[in-house]
Amino acid sequence: MGWKVRAIRGATTATANTEAAMRDAILELLDTLTLRNHLDPDDIISATFTATRDLNAAFPAAIARERAQWQNVPLLDVQHMHVAGSLERCIRVLVQVNTIAPQNAIAHIYLRGASDLRPEWSLVPPR
Repeated sequence: MGWKVRAIRGATTATANTEAAMRDAILELLDTLTLRNHLDPDDIISATFTATRDLNAAFPAAIARERAQWQNVPLLDVQHMHVAGSLERCIRVLVQVNTIAPQNAIAHIYLRGASDLRPEWSLVPPR
């Protein structure tokens, strides 16, 4: 099988609207996503982060750029569309990568409160 472009989704929640809480959540999400998908930053095409409107203490992309070898990865932040009653303090990411992994081997990562968004991809035990 040859190289393909694949997208990896992930989401998490921050405990508060602070830079420290956002950093903790984002780094946990990216560490887990990287580990579970055996990612080499050189194979990452780009990553787009969304944050709900109640998170404005830091830019997720700026936090991601602090990671080793992520300084040259194109990163983008956008505000997630607000829908009444939707999950609060949520950070989502869509990472495009070059990989030889088949689509069904991609591990999409949903942590913390975001585990309810996609229970089939959650790393949190069922409640």
